[in-house]
Amino acid sequence: MYFERRPILAAALAFGLALGPAWAQGDVPVVAAASDLQFAVEEIVAAFKAETGMAVRLSVGSTGNFARQIRQGAPFQIFMAADEQFITDLHSEGLTRDAGDLYALGRIVVMVPHESALTPDPELENLARMLASGQITRFAIANPEHAPYGMRAREALMLKGIWDDLQPFMVLGENVSQAAQFALSGNAEGGIIAYSLALAPQVASQGSYALIPEDWHEPLRQRMALLNTAGPVAEAFYAYMMAPAAREIMERYGFVLPEE
Repeated sequence: MYFERRPILAAALAFGLALGPAWAQGDVPVVAAASDLQFAVEEIVAAFKAETGMAVRLSVGSTGNFARQIRQGAPFQIFMAADEQFITDLHSEGLTRDAGDLYALGRIVVMVPHESALTPDPELENLARMLASGQITRFAIANPEHAPYGMRAREALMLKGIWDDLQPFMVLGENVSQAAQFALSGNAEGGIIAYSLALAPQVASQGSYALIPEDWHEPLRQRMALLNTAGPVAEAFYAYMMAPAAREIMERYGFVLPEE
């Protein structure tokens, strides 16, 4: 995928460098990025600007909410979704330039703050045990009604057979980044969040985690697409996302790349 888009990247870089500061003063395209990408894409945006002199602005939030906003005419130029179905649906409605590209596969973890009595384990045995003994007071996930990471958390908890029993203690984040804040606030025993967030130094220092088996939930196939209003800078950043420098950053944050 990277090599197919390399001519776009080269042309866009040359265009941006030729215009220099004058281009930087123009409209900065907005990238709607799923909240699991928060730390990884912030690094990529900084690297892109350092290399090209071009800037994009990030808007980080829930994939489902972004899809709704795009249907309502929100002025995004790139949509980086945590679940490819949202891109597929928007494309079928004529709201994206094409079907986009699969850029990563996500994973979920159970994560707990350092002071929690809950010890994270991959198969959620300790969570089930503490729930049965009445030791769980709050447990956080992203809202499964519109956040893909919340959907996958629900699937894992249902497979474990504790979804229904956990309902009275559930705290729902608007997106998976907010769910991580709730899980690590000290007011909850823990939560299920994105692996990429658990690996971020800002989050990792606050607790410990265990990676939930990938076959416990549907795959988090993450797809991005250019919106119909995308201009040259958005095209350049889109291509940069598939370039080696960006892909190395994504790997550091635990994202499995499509070809793997």
